[in-house]
Amino acid sequence: MCGIVGLYLKNNKYEKQLGALFEPMLIAMTDRGPDSAGFAIYGDNVDSDWVKLTIRCAGESCDWAALTDKLSSSLGCEASCLSNANVGVLKVQHDETTVRQWLAAHAPEMLVLSAGASIEILKEVGLPENIASKFRLSAMKGSHIIGHTRMATESAVTMEGSHPFSTGSDLCLVHNGSLSNHNRLRDKLRREGIEFETENDSEVAAGYLTWRLNQGETLRQALENALEDLDGFFTFTIGTKDGFAVMRDPIACKPAVLAETDDYVAMASEYQALSTLPGIEDAKVWEPEPATFYIWERQ
Repeated sequence: MCGIVGLYLKNNKYEKQLGALFEPMLIAMTDRGPDSAGFAIYGDNVDSDWVKLTIRCAGESCDWAALTDKLSSSLGCEASCLSNANVGVLKVQHDETTVRQWLAAHAPEMLVLSAGASIEILKEVGLPENIASKFRLSAMKGSHIIGHTRMATESAVTMEGSHPFSTGSDLCLVHNGSLSNHNRLRDKLRREGIEFETENDSEVAAGYLTWRLNQGETLRQALENALEDLDGFFTFTIGTKDGFAVMRDPIACKPAVLAETDDYVAMASEYQALSTLPGIEDAKVWEPEPATFYIWERQ
């Protein structure tokens, strides 16, 4: 079944409260997804010659300082790491490919959850309330955030299989529904250089968008092509460095609701997840149309 939530701030009024506003939204989707939960938050951007990676330790603890010092010394660059439970947000003044190669060689037990200039992904198995508490969601600041609560009906309950999925720089996706042609698409995308960590069909959808964006398409163009190439039923919420998007398939059998005020755009699988937002009583609230793109981007 699964639950999706998203919150995009149109100005900086609520940036310091982003996590606190979002936490009850995520928890409200517990009945739709009690197996695992996660979120991707955007903010704290690094400069253009830096990269920010979210990396997960295989165990419950890691010597992040030692890892950062070793990386910095090996690559001859500045680096820092902020830890959050068993996840580290690593900032490195180097290119992403080199940093990934170094991690694969010197810290192969680490799993890279996301990379880019802005994105941080945190996800885990368990109830949304526990995951929000573990990663101190209520204290987080940023410009926008998307999240997912999962009910695993077709695959194992694992952290790797939980949402969000990120397959490209600052891009992530959460999905409610099922794709029927994901195996064929996965093979095609692998030949195009897109890498996958799981067998989850949602990761294929994220990989497809990454492939399209890498070819120079805009987010709108990538979504237009997705309607042609992705078979199945779905509601997607997508995060990028500068934007936020929602799209449903042409049948639109999966629930979704949008709300917009002068200060934010919010999305959820059910209205109850939006009911705690400030000014929601005066918001424009509607159900997104089938096969229609709803995109908000900062210029």
